[in-house]
Amino acid sequence: MSVPPKGKVLPKLGKELPMTRRNSSIGYAPAIAEALSTELRGSNRAIKTVMRWTGASERTVKGWLSGRSGPSGEHLISLLQNSDTLLERVLRLAGRGSPIERRRLEALKNAMTEVVATIEALLAEG
Repeated sequence: MSVPPKGKVLPKLGKELPMTRRNSSIGYAPAIAEALSTELRGSNRAIKTVMRWTGASERTVKGWLSGRSGPSGEHLISLLQNSDTLLERVLRLAGRGSPIERRRLEALKNAMTEVVATIEALLAEG
């Protein structure tokens, strides 16, 4: 085993990873918790639903839902596959806007256009 060169110090081992500190500074964990709560509407089965979506343990999911910690890697991807609310929130955290809102507005506009056309057709018959 080699000794680090003089003046080079190995990083101190600690309890908290630098990634955790950086994420908490932008409100990552609380944003995840709020988005999941909104998506699942405070369901009694929220924990089991998120466990099913991700394969994570009950303790881990409780941490996410309380905002104490946030998912990373594969768990985050699994959550994003199941939750449009979470996807939208993560995109906003990343400063990428919300393409989901735009899609919803376009779908609403198309539906309203169809309704107006139907009303006009019915009025023309009468």
